[in-house]
Amino acid sequence: MTTVLIVDDEANLVDLVKGYLEHEGFAVATAPDGPSGVEAARSLSPDVVVLDLMLPGFDGFEVCRRLRQFTDAYVLMLTARGEEIDRIVGLEVGADDYLTKPFSPRELVARIKAMLRRPRTAPNAPTDEAAPRRVGPLNIDQTRHEVELDGQPVALTPREFALLATLAEKPGRVFTRAQLLERVWGTEYYDEHVVDVHVGNLRHKLAENPAGPALVETVRGVGYRFSPRAEASTQSG
Repeated sequence: MTTVLIVDDEANLVDLVKGYLEHEGFAVATAPDGPSGVEAARSLSPDVVVLDLMLPGFDGFEVCRRLRQFTDAYVLMLTARGEEIDRIVGLEVGADDYLTKPFSPRELVARIKAMLRRPRTAPNAPTDEAAPRRVGPLNIDQTRHEVELDGQPVALTPREFALLATLAEKPGRVFTRAQLLERVWGTEYYDEHVVDVHVGNLRHKLAENPAGPALVETVRGVGYRFSPRAEASTQSG
């Protein structure tokens, strides 16, 4: 059963949305503020998070940032404000869709169903049968979906793993954001900001040395590539 977590402090709205979702066959959990929303997501591993922007504790932007450190759950952000900047920031921190209050619960359910039709794994990622591969300081095991950096394990979400595997498949090749969207998120995914968010999270988890060469390089105005220097260091060693 697909699980939806609603993070909102408006009890009447939560009850209304919960009723519609349960009628459609979803399992529903709720949380009234930012901190409890993050903890609920961590413990329940929901498929979808319906996230209000204005929350006690800390706001929806911060909740979304924290969620993207450990989950690829779809995030539908809600707000009473309709400013474009809120929508842009929401997408930049990792939200998948945006709905402005007041809204129809039927539309919210339809948006959730549309998100769930998007693939959660990389449709064109390297096959699971591939042997573990050493690329620079990284060891990438696609069968186990595990990554080690200099012999130490790195905890990645499925999307982060797929993104890294795609980039490291051809070191030095520049992938545009659109190409990475198609490879990692599928053709139905439309917002390129999500690539930047996941690259940022990936770099943070790889704990790259700011003074040294980046493993994932930005090619300004184009996209990203896995550093050919990392591959070269492997071949020379």
